[in-house]
Amino acid sequence: MDRPLLNRRLAAFGTTIFAEMSALAVRTGAINLGQGFPDTDGPEEVREAAVRALRDGRGNQYPPGPGIPELRAAIAAHQERFYGHLGLTCDPDTEVLVTTGATEAIAASLLALLEPGDEVIALEPYYDSYAACIAMAGGRRVPVTLRPRPESGTYALDLDELRDAVTDRTRLILLNSPHNPTGTVLTREELAEIARLACERDLLVVTDEVYEHLVFEGAHLPLASFPGMRERTVTIGSAGKTFSFTGWKIGWVTAAPELVAAVRSAKQFLTFTSGGPFQYALAEALALPDSYYAGILTDLRAKRDLLGDGLRAAGFEVYQPQGTYFVTTDIRPLGHTDGHAFCRALPERAGVVAIPNAVFYDHQEQGAPFVRFAFCKKTEVLQEAVDRLKGLAA
Repeated sequence: MDRPLLNRRLAAFGTTIFAEMSALAVRTGAINLGQGFPDTDGPEEVREAAVRALRDGRGNQYPPGPGIPELRAAIAAHQERFYGHLGLTCDPDTEVLVTTGATEAIAASLLALLEPGDEVIALEPYYDSYAACIAMAGGRRVPVTLRPRPESGTYALDLDELRDAVTDRTRLILLNSPHNPTGTVLTREELAEIARLACERDLLVVTDEVYEHLVFEGAHLPLASFPGMRERTVTIGSAGKTFSFTGWKIGWVTAAPELVAAVRSAKQFLTFTSGGPFQYALAEALALPDSYYAGILTDLRAKRDLLGDGLRAAGFEVYQPQGTYFVTTDIRPLGHTDGHAFCRALPERAGVVAIPNAVFYDHQEQGAPFVRFAFCKKTEVLQEAVDRLKGLAA
């Protein structure tokens, strides 16, 4: 057959770097700090809730398309619990949609809200599924680059660049805060300016907030809580990051009824529904006490500092993440400029796997000398990785 089998819009993405580097970790026996999945399971009581649901026959057949009522009610209660003081609440019957992880939520939102040729502004570097989902929806991505600030060890958004990126063809902004891969948490002032811009130019915003509870400095502020944004924002959440159940693939969308209805229309032709027993368990997880949420933050902050200090000692320039469980480093102090080559050599050289940030950029030269490490691992694993990396500075 002469015609390529893979849709040309997806052909550019190919096999992901995550699969490649994870396979390299297995082949070399390296510590995998590349892909962002924890190496411990979430709370035992939540796992037991999933087992009970299986044994009781709850969720073994198709759950309702929008999600089981118990989980939708728990998501609404979670939003009121953490953001009700900002005036943000939602109706579990009309303003909540359960999805197969945040990835499906992103795909369904973009498929529902975009027409071919619509422009989508995304903060670069961005998670690779963003580019793929925009392509599948027939949109055109317009990157606005977060710039590294070595003097502060952080990344920053240029609000003038964001405003200049909006054209008459712009349909929506795809936002991610806390931001993967840089760990940036957008400030109240930055979010307020994004809200003003969206209202002025009549834009929709799809905001990926899966790391909402993993903020080490500052506070997470949902964009939907800003003036004028309740009716034009699709907010995406997930249980995977907060509860360390990435394999359960349970996410959700909260938005005004008409936006949820649009996203549900696309979602029903993707998975229709999934994860029935897990939905019952996560309805209980969302009601865990404040001590749980404080505990995961304390644990991850200590791990961030352990890995960050170790990377600095090994010779990396470290950009301290304000949120998420990733840390971005600059490899130029080690005498390297090509993140791809560095990451492919690192498992043999030091027994550790990382991800080159260039894969998260359209302008790959901007990300070439930067490398991402994940710290959502056991403390002893991180310590072993730090010990292995010491040899780079020798």
